[in-house]
Amino acid sequence: MASDKQRRFPAKRIPLEVRNARMADIPAIQALTGKAYASSGMGTYSAEMLRGQINHFPEGQFVVMQGDKVIGHCATFIISGEIALKPHTWMEITGGGYASRHDPDGDHLYGMEVCVDPDYRGFRIGQRLYNERKKLCQEWRLKGIVFGGRLPTLRRRARRFASVEAYVEAVQEKKLRDPVLSFQLRNGFQILGVLPKYMPFDQESMGYGVHLLWPNPAVPAKPAVERPHRYGGHLPDTVRVACVQYMQRRVSSFREFLSIVEYFVDVCSDYKADFVVFPEMLALQLLSIEDQELGCAESIEALTKYTPQLKDAFSEMALRYNVNIIGGTHPTRTPEGRVENVCYVYLRDGRVCEQAKIHATPNEVYWWNIEGGSVLQSIETDCGTIGVLVCYDSEFPELARHLVDQGAMILFVPFCTDERQSYLRVRYCCQARAIENQCFVVMAGNVGNLPRVANMDIQYAQSAIFTPCDFPFARDGIAAETTPNTEMVAFADLRLESLHAARNNGTVKNLKDRRHDLYRVQWRAPDRPAAPPAHS
Repeated sequence: MASDKQRRFPAKRIPLEVRNARMADIPAIQALTGKAYASSGMGTYSAEMLRGQINHFPEGQFVVMQGDKVIGHCATFIISGEIALKPHTWMEITGGGYASRHDPDGDHLYGMEVCVDPDYRGFRIGQRLYNERKKLCQEWRLKGIVFGGRLPTLRRRARRFASVEAYVEAVQEKKLRDPVLSFQLRNGFQILGVLPKYMPFDQESMGYGVHLLWPNPAVPAKPAVERPHRYGGHLPDTVRVACVQYMQRRVSSFREFLSIVEYFVDVCSDYKADFVVFPEMLALQLLSIEDQELGCAESIEALTKYTPQLKDAFSEMALRYNVNIIGGTHPTRTPEGRVENVCYVYLRDGRVCEQAKIHATPNEVYWWNIEGGSVLQSIETDCGTIGVLVCYDSEFPELARHLVDQGAMILFVPFCTDERQSYLRVRYCCQARAIENQCFVVMAGNVGNLPRVANMDIQYAQSAIFTPCDFPFARDGIAAETTPNTEMVAFADLRLESLHAARNNGTVKNLKDRRHDLYRVQWRAPDRPAAPPAHS
């Protein structure tokens, strides 16, 4: 094998660029980490984890680009030294890989990831990323950089040493070279100790990590100048949301249905809304066009034929009226033949996103043969990161936490309930999600009746916009709500800055005070490994 000095830089005429990571880089970062850790068995990050890292602290995520190729990646977040300088595990301190423990008021920068394309090792790609970390630490006037470093040759050499500490001491005394630890020591990092079970899934390091610290020489023990708060980045000061409490009524044509929907979109646009939310099962109104009540299979087929027209029409309205539309839900047959209850999100920049309902209710399974989806991802908008939980999904706390870990600040809940008890289950759970995740929750439901449409006989709703319960917000944690069972629209202005302030300096800090040493939410998907990588 050629030495580093003998390697030839691939496509050397293409200049290198170090910049902040973007959402569009996520697939390339996943491919890079998968390639970099192929021999260690540590796997790669999920898209949701990378989305969370970028959303929580965009200034702290870096990539090295050669042209349009990602050849290096670095992830960091800010945290209190009281936490970072104590023994911990990687999963505990990173919030399960989402960087959800980022604290704008913290005093240390935590390095949760650095990896380099194996084809580019030997060209100081890692050094460039470490330099960016140090510049970031100094720019934010933090006390230092801390992390747990890997020991990739430990397993191979373990028999020669009485303990892990002896191995680390030999590297520190330059009696032995470890490709990672030796590099970190050359970069001025100090060894604080050994972290057992730091990354149990890192077989090469036998699960151990070396607790390392780089003290920022430019910051005294008590900084003379207070570091500025940067809550919310470049988000708008307020986000105006509108929830449409929609009356289900018989329609004679698809055109008539669209004209009613467009009326509400137009009204909400006139009131300068950033988002307009429609209820779950909005499109089942189209079944009233039929001359006779259809059976289950016939109903789904009848609705499926409207899907392309529905998406085109709603997307055009989002563009024309300059408003983001949470388009309720529409039972949709997937290419695999499954029927899922899908919420389509039509953004005013022309993008169309979708979120399938994860948990189908017993009635949906019985009447419509609907199956639950398996992917839950946040959505990036011009008003910040949002998430969608369709009705019953709001009753599962893990789902809301998964979206908030990805950076979601507003959760939209289109719902469809037939009577008051069903409605109150959704309402109380939405209020709980707003409190425990310190986020805004917007719910919109149906009223009215569709006598000849199976499983849509009667409706009960009182749509509402919920906030956390703390001083910056509405007294009862309710920013707005509608009159029960009456077709109308509710508006509220939501201040994202207040949300960030409450999360970091509120009376209670539900997100910051989670016991990551005891529990975590781990989202499993069939095409992703259970354990993410970590390399500092």
